[in-house]
Amino acid sequence: MGADPAPRLCDEDERLVTLASYSIQELFGDEELARLARFAAHLCATPTGAVSLVEAERQIFLASEGVAVTETPRSTSLCSHAMLKGDVLVVPDASKDARFAGFASVTSERHLRFYAGAPLISAEGAPLGALCVTDTAPRPAGLTELQREGLLVLADAVKRRLLAHRQAGEVSAAIRQSAERLQFMIDSVPDIAWSAGPGARFDYVNARWRETTGRPAPRHVEDWRAVIHPEEFERTRAKFIDAVQRAVPFEDQWQMRQADASYRWVLSRAVPSTDDPETARWFGTLTDIDDSYRISKERELLAGELAHRIKNIFSVIVGLVSLHARGDATHKVFADTLSENIRALSRAQEFTLQIDRIQAEDLKGLLEVLMAPYGAPGGNAVVIAGDKVHFGVRAATPLALVFHEMATNSAKYGALSAVDGTVSITLDRGEENAVITWQETGGPITRPPADQGFGSRLMTMAIAHQLGGEMEQSWPAKGLRAVITLPLDRL
Repeated sequence: MGADPAPRLCDEDERLVTLASYSIQELFGDEELARLARFAAHLCATPTGAVSLVEAERQIFLASEGVAVTETPRSTSLCSHAMLKGDVLVVPDASKDARFAGFASVTSERHLRFYAGAPLISAEGAPLGALCVTDTAPRPAGLTELQREGLLVLADAVKRRLLAHRQAGEVSAAIRQSAERLQFMIDSVPDIAWSAGPGARFDYVNARWRETTGRPAPRHVEDWRAVIHPEEFERTRAKFIDAVQRAVPFEDQWQMRQADASYRWVLSRAVPSTDDPETARWFGTLTDIDDSYRISKERELLAGELAHRIKNIFSVIVGLVSLHARGDATHKVFADTLSENIRALSRAQEFTLQIDRIQAEDLKGLLEVLMAPYGAPGGNAVVIAGDKVHFGVRAATPLALVFHEMATNSAKYGALSAVDGTVSITLDRGEENAVITWQETGGPITRPPADQGFGSRLMTMAIAHQLGGEMEQSWPAKGLRAVITLPLDRL
């Protein structure tokens, strides 16, 4: 015997809400339920068996054995009584039972006499219907204990099937709702989003594509010819095909034809789902960068003009320094040193303007520019190697001052003053710091300076105060060794 239905869920409104959650219309003729109804009839030796669910005005037979109809009025439903108890309802002779004697199924040619129904109660405790068996002949003995227990076991199987269907429906609804939300989100973003199967067979673009281009979705790479500027199609096509063949991320910029036949610059990006070119799916976006691209071009023109004018200013300053020092040997030494510092700053400034245009903020590149007068690149006097270390424009000036001072000192007193002398600069990028090692060899025997001159104070100011780093120097016989540690966040 099972538990009785929950009283709260016997309220008709509550019960019908629970029943509706099963989407029972989808279960008509269900093969699993049909087998259970058929076996119930065989077990109880009756000509009919059915899975009956009771709605507000009718009872419906989802699956049955030997039942010619698919529904009957609830007012004459024995199952509506069976579902209200936790045990099997057995009616030996309905024609002699005051509750059912007047039912049409009893008085009509259907001649229902024997009835047994195991209640179908939901997991929450709501009565839903019954797994029933019927006969046209009375059965005074009712059911055997085996038949009663078997009917309950079969009813449990029916309830599991109904629950599994409800849960599958809930999962499907959740997935459908999630997919609808995702679709809405993808269609609402300002970017064009697309996906492609292996071999760059395009299978999806969001709504933004047609809004922007006015064209149908592309299916093959060649379909993109209609929206990519003719001067850029072959180049970006080759670049994309290469990325697909190697299953590596793709990025490019090109002009996209709009629905009004104008062109706007876009940033095109795509990533593969795996690193296997044969199976990788592709997911990409097209981001409108036309406004920022045109602003960037205008800034490049202004930067070029500014660079030219600043370079002229540096030249004027060097000329003024030289003019005022002319004829005075003491001032000339100072003027020469100051002029070299100004020229180093000029080279660093010119390099940082290139950074702003090409986004190549690599410390090795700056060092090559600064050390060029001393043999780098292309020669053996200065060797620069190691990791790529990025830096911002603001760090360029203190870096230029430090390495110009070190190069000048080496050219005057250290390795670069000798024919076979060399300077090795090694860049090591850690998690938090960049370590730059300056090693001189082949020069005169070195020794620590007697006192700290202007150049040393300049380097201390630049490294410690402006870049937040530190420098350790040692003077072994083979040549100066300096280790500069700079925090990456300050660079």
